[in-house]
Amino acid sequence: MPATAENYSPGLSVEVAKIDKELKKLWAQNEGALTRASLINLAVYSEAPGSLDKNTQLISKIARDHACRAIVIGADRNATENRVEAWISAHCHVSRAGTKQICSEQLSFLLEGPCANLLPSIVFSHLDSDLPLHLWWQGEFHDPMDPQLWAWVDRLIYDSHDWENFDAQMRLVETAQHEAKERVVLCDLNWTRLDKLRFAVAQFFDHPASHHHFGTIESARIDFAPGFRSTAVLLAGWLGAQLNWKIETAKRGNNFTFADANGRKIDITLNERDGEPVSQIVLTSKGIEFVVSHAKGADLFEVWRGKAGEKCTHQLMPAGNNDPVMLVSDELNRGGPHRVYLHAINCVRELL
Repeated sequence: MPATAENYSPGLSVEVAKIDKELKKLWAQNEGALTRASLINLAVYSEAPGSLDKNTQLISKIARDHACRAIVIGADRNATENRVEAWISAHCHVSRAGTKQICSEQLSFLLEGPCANLLPSIVFSHLDSDLPLHLWWQGEFHDPMDPQLWAWVDRLIYDSHDWENFDAQMRLVETAQHEAKERVVLCDLNWTRLDKLRFAVAQFFDHPASHHHFGTIESARIDFAPGFRSTAVLLAGWLGAQLNWKIETAKRGNNFTFADANGRKIDITLNERDGEPVSQIVLTSKGIEFVVSHAKGADLFEVWRGKAGEKCTHQLMPAGNNDPVMLVSDELNRGGPHRVYLHAINCVRELL
């Protein structure tokens, strides 16, 4: 095979017009030994130098659990001359039964110069049947957005952690969703990073005896790593959206205030320190602290509640990690819209 899970080059160079022919030849040469599988189309777009090799490695790992046709695109929109190159490869992994190798196809494209605008044509002409299309857009979006592209996308995966101007980028994403008549599901990996942390916080209040603390939370402190302020703000937005809090002060800093439906103030403090994207959250209510803290050197949370300075029993819960393969895999396992995510953004939009 031109490329396997151990070889992270884009694969066998082919003419764009002969991709289908070369794919048929590739499978004919290995008939019986390999099984081609595909449940989704996964397109990955990046303008970062060297992205084809890097994303080939990521696709190889993702394909272990998510059989797909991968369309990996590296683009250089600033090049002065047009250039288009294509490769084909396959990522093969032994099935769970241990008898056959299950393979996902990968088509790779390098687009340079004005021909980078051919992105919709490249994607649409190489989709696998009528399978859903997941587009993983790495980096920032461009204005204007191409409505032709978004009309075909089912789930748009991106990472708002990479954005310099959150509001401007989010408006482009919302425009694309609107032009696609709301059919595009927005999947922000910056939100996915918080999944297990949000679950750990929510479990404090699962028992009816704890519900009264919803209305008495006085403050929250969120510790975040350098570069992950937006992740911490999204977590605060989730709290605000779920508890019907409104921004009282809208200055874009690390200290701000919510107000609940009765006008009661809730102080939020964001604290930057080295560690995980969000390493700790402390909620305070009537002298009781509710703490979720990332354990050092482990993918676990230490979770406890009690009075400040009081020795408490710690519970361990899974924390996950910041690996892009894990984050994208989590998104590929999901279905349905992310309505809570949109509510959280609207709650703290002016702070992002």
